[in-house]
Amino acid sequence: MTEDNAYTIKWGILSTGWIAHQFATDLAHASNGVAYAVGSRTQESADEFARNHGIPVAYATYEELVSDPEVDAIYIGTPHPFHKENALLALRAGKAVLCEKPFTVNSAELEEIVAYARQQKLFLMEAMWSRYIPANAKVREWLAAERIGEVRLVKADLGFRADWNPEGRLLNPALGGGALLDVGIYPISFASMVFGPHPEAVSSTVHIGETGVDEHFSLLLSYGDGKSASLNGGIRLKLHEEAYVYGTEGYIVVKGTLVNPKSAELYVGGELVETFEDDRTSIGYSFEAEEVGRCLQAGLTESPVMTLDESVAILKLLDGVREQWGLKYPGE
Repeated sequence: MTEDNAYTIKWGILSTGWIAHQFATDLAHASNGVAYAVGSRTQESADEFARNHGIPVAYATYEELVSDPEVDAIYIGTPHPFHKENALLALRAGKAVLCEKPFTVNSAELEEIVAYARQQKLFLMEAMWSRYIPANAKVREWLAAERIGEVRLVKADLGFRADWNPEGRLLNPALGGGALLDVGIYPISFASMVFGPHPEAVSSTVHIGETGVDEHFSLLLSYGDGKSASLNGGIRLKLHEEAYVYGTEGYIVVKGTLVNPKSAELYVGGELVETFEDDRTSIGYSFEAEEVGRCLQAGLTESPVMTLDESVAILKLLDGVREQWGLKYPGE
Protein backbone atom coordinates (compact mmCIF):
# COMPACT_ATOMS: atom_id res chain seq x y z
CA MET A 1 0.00 0.00 0.00
CA THR A 2 1.23 3.49 -0.77
CA GLU A 3 2.71 5.50 2.05
CA ASP A 4 0.73 8.67 1.30
CA ASN A 5 -2.57 6.82 1.25
CA ALA A 6 -2.81 3.67 3.36
CA TYR A 7 -6.11 2.81 1.70
CA THR A 8 -4.82 2.45 -1.85
CA ILE A 9 -3.85 -1.04 -2.97
CA LYS A 10 -1.32 -1.30 -5.80
CA TRP A 11 -2.54 -4.08 -8.05
CA GLY A 12 -0.45 -6.32 -10.27
CA ILE A 13 -2.44 -7.94 -13.08
CA LEU A 14 -1.23 -11.39 -14.09
CA SER A 15 -2.54 -11.95 -17.62
CA THR A 16 -3.42 -9.78 -20.58
CA GLY A 17 -6.50 -11.70 -21.74
CA TRP A 18 -10.10 -10.54 -22.07
CA ILE A 19 -11.06 -10.88 -18.41
CA ALA A 20 -7.88 -9.08 -17.33
CA HIS A 21 -8.87 -6.17 -19.60
CA GLN A 22 -12.29 -6.07 -17.91
CA PHE A 23 -10.75 -6.06 -14.44
CA ALA A 24 -8.18 -3.38 -15.32
CA THR A 25 -10.84 -1.18 -16.91
CA ASP A 26 -13.03 -1.36 -13.82
CA LEU A 27 -10.22 -0.67 -11.35
CA ALA A 28 -10.66 2.99 -12.29
CA HIS A 29 -13.95 2.85 -10.32
CA ALA A 30 -12.44 1.24 -7.21
CA SER A 31 -12.15 3.55 -4.22
CA ASN A 32 -9.15 1.81 -2.68
CA GLY A 33 -7.03 0.36 -5.48
CA VAL A 34 -5.12 1.21 -8.66
CA ALA A 35 -3.61 -0.81 -11.47
CA TYR A 36 0.13 -0.47 -10.93
CA ALA A 37 1.75 -3.27 -12.95
CA VAL A 38 0.93 -5.98 -15.48
CA GLY A 39 2.72 -9.20 -16.30
CA SER A 40 2.49 -11.25 -19.48
CA ARG A 41 4.48 -13.91 -21.30
CA THR A 42 5.93 -11.36 -23.73
CA GLN A 43 7.07 -7.76 -23.31
CA GLU A 44 5.06 -6.74 -26.36
CA SER A 45 1.80 -8.00 -24.88
CA ALA A 46 2.52 -6.43 -21.49
CA ASP A 47 3.44 -3.07 -23.04
CA GLU A 48 0.28 -2.96 -25.15
CA PHE A 49 -1.91 -3.81 -22.15
CA ALA A 50 -0.16 -1.17 -20.04
CA ARG A 51 -0.68 1.50 -22.73
CA ASN A 52 -4.36 0.64 -23.07
CA HIS A 53 -5.01 0.97 -19.33
CA GLY A 54 -2.51 3.62 -18.27
CA ILE A 55 -0.52 1.17 -16.16
CA PRO A 56 2.97 2.47 -15.31
CA VAL A 57 4.90 -0.82 -15.14
CA ALA A 58 4.89 -3.74 -17.62
CA TYR A 59 6.75 -7.04 -17.23
CA ALA A 60 7.51 -9.74 -19.79
CA THR A 61 7.17 -12.53 -17.21
CA TYR A 62 4.87 -13.40 -14.34
CA GLU A 63 7.91 -13.96 -12.13
CA GLU A 64 9.02 -10.34 -12.54
CA LEU A 65 5.51 -9.11 -11.76
CA VAL A 66 5.14 -10.96 -8.47
CA SER A 67 8.68 -10.00 -7.45
CA ASP A 68 7.97 -6.26 -7.67
CA PRO A 69 8.05 -4.98 -4.07
CA GLU A 70 5.64 -2.15 -4.93
CA VAL A 71 2.83 -4.59 -5.79
CA ASP A 72 0.44 -5.29 -2.90
CA ALA A 73 -2.00 -7.70 -4.53
CA ILE A 74 -2.04 -9.90 -7.63
CA TYR A 75 -5.11 -10.42 -9.79
CA ILE A 76 -4.94 -13.70 -11.73
CA GLY A 77 -6.90 -13.75 -14.98
CA THR A 78 -5.36 -16.73 -16.78
CA PRO A 79 -7.38 -19.81 -17.91
CA HIS A 80 -8.35 -21.95 -14.92
CA PRO A 81 -5.95 -24.89 -15.58
CA PHE A 82 -3.14 -22.42 -14.79
CA HIS A 83 -4.64 -20.94 -11.63
CA LYS A 84 -2.89 -23.26 -9.19
CA GLU A 85 0.56 -22.57 -10.65
CA ASN A 86 -0.06 -18.82 -10.90
CA ALA A 87 -1.58 -18.48 -7.42
CA LEU A 88 1.25 -20.36 -5.76
CA LEU A 89 3.78 -18.24 -7.67
CA ALA A 90 2.21 -15.05 -6.28
CA LEU A 91 1.73 -16.42 -2.77
CA ARG A 92 5.34 -17.62 -2.59
CA ALA A 93 6.34 -14.05 -3.42
CA GLY A 94 4.34 -12.92 -0.39
CA LYS A 95 1.53 -11.25 -2.34
CA ALA A 96 -2.18 -11.10 -1.61
CA VAL A 97 -4.07 -12.98 -4.34
CA LEU A 98 -7.41 -12.51 -6.07
CA CYS A 99 -7.85 -15.47 -8.45
CA GLU A 100 -10.46 -15.69 -11.19
CA LYS A 101 -13.28 -18.18 -10.91
CA PRO A 102 -13.31 -21.10 -10.89
CA PHE A 103 -10.50 -21.02 -8.36
CA THR A 104 -8.94 -24.20 -9.81
CA VAL A 105 -10.12 -27.14 -11.91
CA ASN A 106 -10.69 -29.35 -8.85
CA SER A 107 -10.80 -29.18 -5.08
CA ALA A 108 -7.47 -30.97 -4.51
CA GLU A 109 -5.64 -28.15 -6.31
CA LEU A 110 -7.47 -25.51 -4.31
CA GLU A 111 -6.87 -27.23 -0.98
CA GLU A 112 -3.13 -27.10 -1.71
CA ILE A 113 -3.27 -23.37 -2.41
CA VAL A 114 -5.45 -22.64 0.63
CA ALA A 115 -3.16 -24.64 2.91
CA TYR A 116 -0.14 -22.63 1.77
CA ALA A 117 -1.91 -19.27 2.10
CA ARG A 118 -3.11 -20.10 5.59
CA GLN A 119 0.29 -21.40 6.65
CA GLN A 120 1.93 -18.18 5.47
CA LYS A 121 -0.97 -15.99 6.72
CA LEU A 122 -1.46 -14.49 3.26
CA PHE A 123 -4.69 -13.11 1.81
CA LEU A 124 -6.42 -15.29 -0.80
CA MET A 125 -9.84 -14.88 -2.43
CA GLU A 126 -11.78 -16.27 -5.38
CA ALA A 127 -12.83 -13.61 -7.88
CA MET A 128 -16.49 -14.63 -7.79
CA TRP A 129 -17.41 -11.07 -8.73
CA SER A 130 -21.16 -11.66 -8.72
CA ARG A 131 -21.07 -12.24 -4.95
CA TYR A 132 -20.04 -8.60 -4.41
CA ILE A 133 -22.45 -6.99 -6.88
CA PRO A 134 -24.84 -4.59 -5.02
CA ALA A 135 -28.01 -6.40 -6.15
CA ASN A 136 -26.78 -9.65 -4.61
CA ALA A 137 -25.74 -7.81 -1.46
CA LYS A 138 -29.34 -6.54 -1.24
CA VAL A 139 -30.63 -10.11 -1.66
CA ARG A 140 -28.51 -11.20 1.30
CA GLU A 141 -29.90 -8.29 3.31
CA TRP A 142 -33.50 -9.26 2.52
CA LEU A 143 -32.82 -12.90 3.37
CA ALA A 144 -31.13 -12.03 6.66
CA ALA A 145 -34.18 -9.98 7.60
CA GLU A 146 -36.43 -12.95 6.67
CA ARG A 147 -38.47 -10.74 4.35
CA ILE A 148 -39.75 -13.76 2.39
CA GLY A 149 -40.05 -16.09 5.38
CA GLU A 150 -38.28 -19.41 5.30
CA VAL A 151 -36.51 -20.01 2.00
CA ARG A 152 -37.55 -23.22 0.25
CA LEU A 153 -36.42 -23.03 -3.37
CA VAL A 154 -33.76 -21.40 -5.52
CA LYS A 155 -33.96 -21.43 -9.31
CA ALA A 156 -31.01 -20.05 -11.25
CA ASP A 157 -29.89 -20.51 -14.85
CA LEU A 158 -27.03 -19.19 -16.97
CA GLY A 159 -26.34 -20.14 -20.55
CA PHE A 160 -25.38 -18.81 -23.96
CA ARG A 161 -24.78 -20.30 -27.39
CA ALA A 162 -21.07 -19.99 -28.10
CA ASP A 163 -19.65 -20.14 -31.61
CA TRP A 164 -18.23 -23.49 -32.63
CA ASN A 165 -14.48 -23.38 -31.89
CA PRO A 166 -13.10 -26.77 -30.76
CA GLU A 167 -9.68 -25.27 -29.98
CA GLY A 168 -11.06 -22.35 -27.98
CA ARG A 169 -11.24 -22.20 -24.20
CA LEU A 170 -14.93 -23.12 -23.90
CA LEU A 171 -14.85 -26.37 -25.88
CA ASN A 172 -11.29 -27.56 -25.30
CA PRO A 173 -10.88 -30.18 -22.52
CA ALA A 174 -7.20 -29.28 -22.13
CA LEU A 175 -8.25 -25.77 -21.10
CA GLY A 176 -10.86 -27.00 -18.62
CA GLY A 177 -13.64 -26.26 -21.08
CA GLY A 178 -17.30 -26.97 -20.56
CA ALA A 179 -20.37 -25.39 -19.04
CA LEU A 180 -19.84 -26.47 -15.45
CA LEU A 181 -16.66 -24.50 -14.74
CA ASP A 182 -17.39 -21.59 -17.05
CA VAL A 183 -21.04 -20.70 -16.37
CA GLY A 184 -22.21 -23.36 -13.93
CA ILE A 185 -20.11 -21.90 -11.14
CA TYR A 186 -22.43 -18.85 -11.07
CA PRO A 187 -25.80 -20.50 -10.32
CA ILE A 188 -24.05 -22.95 -7.97
CA SER A 189 -22.43 -20.07 -6.10
CA PHE A 190 -25.77 -18.26 -5.96
CA ALA A 191 -27.42 -21.31 -4.39
CA SER A 192 -24.51 -21.55 -1.98
CA MET A 193 -25.04 -17.90 -1.03
CA VAL A 194 -28.63 -18.71 -0.09
CA PHE A 195 -28.44 -22.23 1.38
CA GLY A 196 -24.74 -22.78 2.04
CA PRO A 197 -22.33 -25.01 0.11
CA HIS A 198 -23.28 -28.40 1.55
CA PRO A 199 -26.37 -29.96 -0.07
CA GLU A 200 -27.44 -33.33 1.29
CA ALA A 201 -28.01 -34.81 -2.16
CA VAL A 202 -27.10 -33.92 -5.74
CA SER A 203 -28.70 -35.25 -8.91
CA SER A 204 -27.82 -34.16 -12.41
CA THR A 205 -28.14 -34.62 -16.14
CA VAL A 206 -25.62 -33.56 -18.77
CA HIS A 207 -25.02 -33.37 -22.51
CA ILE A 208 -21.40 -34.14 -23.42
CA GLY A 209 -20.55 -32.69 -26.83
CA GLU A 210 -18.28 -34.04 -29.53
CA THR A 211 -15.16 -32.37 -28.09
CA GLY A 212 -15.68 -34.21 -24.82
CA VAL A 213 -16.80 -31.28 -22.66
CA ASP A 214 -20.17 -30.73 -20.98
CA GLU A 215 -22.16 -28.40 -23.24
CA HIS A 216 -25.19 -28.06 -20.96
CA PHE A 217 -26.36 -29.54 -17.68
CA SER A 218 -29.11 -29.53 -15.07
CA LEU A 219 -28.60 -29.91 -11.32
CA LEU A 220 -31.04 -30.52 -8.49
CA LEU A 221 -29.54 -29.89 -5.06
CA SER A 222 -31.42 -31.00 -1.96
CA TYR A 223 -30.65 -29.40 1.40
CA GLY A 224 -33.20 -31.29 3.49
CA ASP A 225 -36.35 -29.97 5.19
CA GLY A 226 -37.96 -29.28 1.82
CA LYS A 227 -35.19 -26.95 0.63
CA SER A 228 -33.78 -27.35 -2.87
CA ALA A 229 -32.08 -25.58 -5.77
CA SER A 230 -32.79 -26.14 -9.47
CA LEU A 231 -29.80 -24.98 -11.52
CA ASN A 232 -29.01 -25.07 -15.24
CA GLY A 233 -26.02 -24.01 -17.30
CA GLY A 234 -24.92 -24.13 -20.92
CA ILE A 235 -22.29 -22.89 -23.34
CA ARG A 236 -24.09 -24.07 -26.49
CA LEU A 237 -27.61 -23.36 -25.23
CA LYS A 238 -29.12 -19.93 -24.58
CA LEU A 239 -30.94 -19.82 -21.24
CA HIS A 240 -32.99 -17.24 -19.38
CA GLU A 241 -30.52 -15.73 -16.92
CA GLU A 242 -32.58 -14.42 -14.00
CA ALA A 243 -32.56 -16.01 -10.55
CA TYR A 244 -35.47 -16.65 -8.19
CA VAL A 245 -35.55 -17.26 -4.45
CA TYR A 246 -38.87 -18.56 -3.11
CA GLY A 247 -39.85 -18.46 0.54
CA THR A 248 -42.93 -19.24 2.62
CA GLU A 249 -44.02 -15.56 2.66
CA GLY A 250 -42.82 -14.29 -0.71
CA TYR A 251 -40.08 -14.40 -3.31
CA ILE A 252 -37.14 -12.47 -4.75
CA VAL A 253 -36.29 -11.98 -8.42
CA VAL A 254 -32.71 -11.10 -9.39
CA LYS A 255 -33.12 -9.44 -12.76
CA GLY A 256 -30.99 -8.83 -15.83
CA THR A 257 -28.33 -11.50 -15.71
CA LEU A 258 -27.18 -13.85 -13.00
CA VAL A 259 -23.55 -12.87 -13.63
CA ASN A 260 -23.98 -9.11 -13.20
CA PRO A 261 -27.50 -8.21 -12.06
CA LYS A 262 -28.53 -4.56 -12.06
CA SER A 263 -31.78 -4.90 -10.08
CA ALA A 264 -33.69 -7.10 -7.66
CA GLU A 265 -37.36 -7.24 -6.72
CA LEU A 266 -38.95 -8.31 -3.45
CA TYR A 267 -42.48 -9.76 -3.48
CA VAL A 268 -44.47 -10.46 -0.32
CA GLY A 269 -47.92 -12.00 -0.46
CA GLY A 270 -47.83 -11.80 -4.23
CA GLU A 271 -47.27 -8.03 -4.24
CA LEU A 272 -44.15 -6.14 -5.26
CA VAL A 273 -43.07 -4.33 -2.07
CA GLU A 274 -39.51 -3.21 -2.81
CA THR A 275 -37.23 -2.77 -5.82
CA PHE A 276 -33.47 -2.31 -5.74
CA GLU A 277 -31.99 -0.52 -8.76
CA ASP A 278 -28.26 -0.26 -9.35
CA ASP A 279 -27.41 2.83 -11.40
CA ARG A 280 -23.64 2.34 -11.41
CA THR A 281 -21.60 3.07 -14.51
CA SER A 282 -18.84 0.56 -13.70
CA ILE A 283 -18.79 -2.94 -15.15
CA GLY A 284 -18.87 -4.52 -11.70
CA TYR A 285 -15.38 -5.94 -11.14
CA SER A 286 -14.47 -2.98 -8.94
CA PHE A 287 -16.59 -4.37 -6.10
CA GLU A 288 -14.48 -7.50 -5.66
CA ALA A 289 -11.32 -5.38 -5.86
CA GLU A 290 -12.69 -3.10 -3.14
CA GLU A 291 -13.45 -6.14 -0.98
CA VAL A 292 -9.80 -7.19 -1.21
CA GLY A 293 -8.76 -3.70 -0.16
CA ARG A 294 -11.14 -3.68 2.80
CA CYS A 295 -9.91 -7.07 3.95
CA LEU A 296 -6.25 -6.11 3.67
CA GLN A 297 -6.86 -2.88 5.55
CA ALA A 298 -8.57 -4.87 8.31
CA GLY A 299 -5.73 -7.39 8.49
CA LEU A 300 -7.89 -10.25 7.23
CA THR A 301 -6.53 -13.18 5.20
CA GLU A 302 -9.85 -14.05 3.55
CA SER A 303 -13.19 -12.46 2.77
CA PRO A 304 -16.10 -13.07 5.16
CA VAL A 305 -18.47 -12.62 2.21
CA MET A 306 -17.07 -15.68 0.45
CA THR A 307 -14.72 -17.70 2.60
CA LEU A 308 -12.04 -20.06 1.40
CA ASP A 309 -13.92 -22.94 3.02
CA GLU A 310 -16.94 -22.10 0.87
CA SER A 311 -14.84 -21.98 -2.29
CA VAL A 312 -13.36 -25.39 -1.45
CA ALA A 313 -16.80 -26.84 -0.70
CA ILE A 314 -18.18 -25.59 -4.02
CA LEU A 315 -15.30 -27.17 -5.94
CA LYS A 316 -15.88 -30.44 -4.07
CA LEU A 317 -19.50 -30.22 -5.21
CA LEU A 318 -18.33 -29.71 -8.80
CA ASP A 319 -15.96 -32.67 -8.45
CA GLY A 320 -18.87 -34.83 -7.34
CA VAL A 321 -21.02 -33.70 -10.25
CA ARG A 322 -18.27 -34.53 -12.74
CA GLU A 323 -17.87 -37.92 -11.10
CA GLN A 324 -21.56 -38.58 -11.80
CA TRP A 325 -20.87 -37.73 -15.44
CA GLY A 326 -17.64 -39.68 -15.70
CA LEU A 327 -15.92 -36.48 -16.81
CA LYS A 328 -12.24 -35.84 -16.07
CA TYR A 329 -9.91 -33.11 -17.26
CA PRO A 330 -6.53 -33.96 -18.82
CA GLY A 331 -3.96 -34.58 -16.11
CA GLU A 332 -6.46 -35.61 -13.44
